[in-house]
Amino acid sequence: MRKHSSISENFDCQVAFHDVDLAQVVWHGHYLRYLENARWALMHRLGFDLATMMASGYLWPIVDLRVKFVRTAIFEDRLTVRASLVEWQQRMVINYLITDQRDGARVARAQTTQVAVRADNKELQLTLPQIFIERVDAFLAQADRTGASS
Repeated sequence: MRKHSSISENFDCQVAFHDVDLAQVVWHGHYLRYLENARWALMHRLGFDLATMMASGYLWPIVDLRVKFVRTAIFEDRLTVRASLVEWQQRMVINYLITDQRDGARVARAQTTQVAVRADNKELQLTLPQIFIERVDAFLAQADRTGASS
């Protein structure tokens, strides 16, 4: 979960009242929404938004999720969630790092693994569809041309 890549995107959020318990600590389940928002920001950056994903002819279930909580976040904390695509051939693996914007301290680390499943027959694919790999390759080529990194 500690590995990151140049294929990444940050998502900033502020801990809302409805995310905390009576002690004003973020309930662990709400971190999943923070991860999801960062994942979609990353997919959008790759040009693989929801419409493209749906039109691909594949379903993209998350088959594994791991979270390591390092420190609590509390009401009104401002957080940055960095989502990094670290594998994209056989499966899509995204590592996440959630940090407190105030001091840069780690709040949590996480990882999601997604696979491609054909929508028509629900057959698991052993490699990711070419449409996704092409989007990643195009992103990397553009980053090389512009010298950009995230």
